[in-house]
Amino acid sequence: MPSIIKTLRAAADPTRLRILLLLKGEELSVAELQEILAMGQSTISTHLSQLKQAGLVEDRRTGKSSFYRRPAATSGGGGVLDGLLAEAGGDVPEAAADQAAMRRVVKKRQDKMRSFFDSVAGRLGKDYVPGQSWKGVAEALLRLMPPMVIADLGAGEGTFAMLLAQRAAKVIAVDTSAKMIEVGREQALRHGVTNVEFRLGDMEEIPIEDAQVDLVFFSQSLHHALHPDRAIADAARILRPGGRIVVLDLVKHRFEEARELYADEWLGFSEAELETMLEKSGFRNVQTSVVHKEPETPQFQTLLAVANKPN
Repeated sequence: MPSIIKTLRAAADPTRLRILLLLKGEELSVAELQEILAMGQSTISTHLSQLKQAGLVEDRRTGKSSFYRRPAATSGGGGVLDGLLAEAGGDVPEAAADQAAMRRVVKKRQDKMRSFFDSVAGRLGKDYVPGQSWKGVAEALLRLMPPMVIADLGAGEGTFAMLLAQRAAKVIAVDTSAKMIEVGREQALRHGVTNVEFRLGDMEEIPIEDAQVDLVFFSQSLHHALHPDRAIADAARILRPGGRIVVLDLVKHRFEEARELYADEWLGFSEAELETMLEKSGFRNVQTSVVHKEPETPQFQTLLAVANKPN
């Protein structure tokens, strides 16, 4: 049985056995195997070449790197090796440490991928990615949203409200600017959107009766309120029990010019400040996180907060 003899001879070396144990559960590059096994590239490459000649590993070229893995076949010598590897872990002193190191290496790979997407997140619309757009993501998420009555507070001319209207039972768009309300109504009429109602009013005295909506949005509007805590408290009033509040706003910053340029009353909020305001208004399960940072000065950051009104 030459194939089995060849298999056993190739796997008998302790280093090659360690490599096979690692590749049994994960596809790895030469550089990653170097890091896990703390060996030089030439040594790793030599062992991989011998394992490949024996048919015990196969490689996949991607860019400038080659990734190695165990073949899918389970017959012949490979089948014998599969059985041996299932029992060999306990006989290899380094096996446990190798597996722990492999998990760290794979996590680094995942972190690198996340870091890449973080780096391009602020450049969407500048860098081309085939088939990818925030609009497509928003459309997909909206289709998962159950039909609800939604209040968009500080809605401006209603762009966000009309996006929500695609799935909402009804959207009540509230803004303090009569001109914005007029423009919003004209846009809704022009696009045939019939389930958005524009109301003139203040975020701190919302023109909606108690317990009428399922979801409240403050989308980059809370920092325009004279008293943000009162706006959040009034949002709790109009929510039905079990309803949710979502706040998208700026992280606290020092760009004083924003007061003149954008009529900002507040220079953003810290996570702690927003969390405190929500909890004082009776909201529970408060979750906050920074979800975006602009690369250009003054590098505004976006803060997301989500919370529930108790049943």
